[in-house]
Amino acid sequence: MYRKEVNAQSPLRILEHSIHGGLGAGNLGLVMSPPGVGKTAALVHIGLDDLMRDRDVLHVALGQTLKHVSSFYDAIFDEIVRETALDSAETVRESLGRRRAIKCYAETHAFTPAQLEVAVEFATKHMGLAPKAILIDGFDWTGKTLASDVEGFKAMAKRLGAELWATVETPRGYVPNGQNRMPPTLDAVVGSVDVALFLETRGSHVHLRLVKDHGDARPPETRLELHPDTLHIVPEGTAVHAPKALPAESYTLLSGGAPGAESEFGACAEKWHLAEETYSFAGRKSERTRGLIELSEEELMHGDVSDSYLKSHMHRTYPQTPLFRSVLRSIWHEVSTAGEVFAIGTVLPDGTFNGGTGWAVELAKHWHKPVSVFDQEKKAWFGWQNGKWVLVDAPRITRARFTGTGTRFLTDDGRGAIRGLFERTFGTPRR
Repeated sequence: MYRKEVNAQSPLRILEHSIHGGLGAGNLGLVMSPPGVGKTAALVHIGLDDLMRDRDVLHVALGQTLKHVSSFYDAIFDEIVRETALDSAETVRESLGRRRAIKCYAETHAFTPAQLEVAVEFATKHMGLAPKAILIDGFDWTGKTLASDVEGFKAMAKRLGAELWATVETPRGYVPNGQNRMPPTLDAVVGSVDVALFLETRGSHVHLRLVKDHGDARPPETRLELHPDTLHIVPEGTAVHAPKALPAESYTLLSGGAPGAESEFGACAEKWHLAEETYSFAGRKSERTRGLIELSEEELMHGDVSDSYLKSHMHRTYPQTPLFRSVLRSIWHEVSTAGEVFAIGTVLPDGTFNGGTGWAVELAKHWHKPVSVFDQEKKAWFGWQNGKWVLVDAPRITRARFTGTGTRFLTDDGRGAIRGLFERTFGTPRR
């Protein structure tokens, strides 16, 4: 298959049928989502779409490393090769690399039009590029000079005849609907936004939809179902498969940082150089503090669940203390944006899992996320398949965002199961 035919299958090419004439030079398009749903992958898709059309790309990454960004380009390109019979794949890869400049900055809070000017000068003078797409990933949309910065970015894009795309992290719980299609954090610049896309997790897939089109016209209802790590289109009814392995730094452990299994998951994540998101709340002391996220009362309530639902699904009652209710609510955040769940503990005779950990497992089952549990009594891994637990081979981590949870009473077998999971997936940890 030739490059043009392959590019026609890109999510952006298909979605563009709903965008009046595409984004357009000098215009601003946003890729919005809650944390960890796939904004970087979406921006890389946009970059590859332009590169496959022989358009030079400047990719600005804030708070990320060159290796991290490059790994996404390689993994998504590998998926294109895997899913299509792309002619001369390696030759194409090399040609795309020559048309792309990646500029990384350690900080996110101080990026300005002046810094973008420097990045453009780097791409033009030192790499001989004429960027027709500028991608900005990780920009802080809460700055005091936001409106003037955005106008400065757009003015530069217009001067270059380039399209400008940027990512926006939306507040937890925000969903565009009715008149509130854009998050309130963008009130100062909403008039400067020409096109906005929104990503949201639905079961094992990610849904992409167009929420703002050129002008104030309400866009047609347009949704694409995508792979949660690479954002390739997933045909209806197709199971999610694991993409080509990303480097360990591209994976993120979601956990509560409690003593026992969660602490061991966190220690392994740090040892193998994975990122961590450790969810806690006021009044709770987590043993792990790396990547700590303290949830507000409002955020905790997004994970609220009724006593009747708990009792009917877990076949038991839980303590009614405010602390334990908050723990259950925080578990919702640990699982909601994860691609898969791993838990350590005991499978009970009724098919549920022991302790508060059981709620994370139940949420994974409810959302149809892959879930693997290590039973410390049986000393074996089990997977939830066709409505029951079945003995499975020792698993690997296959999703870039995954939950690691389990009992506080971790045995040597449980600890070995966690470490084995990381070793099978990432090999020997580098120093």
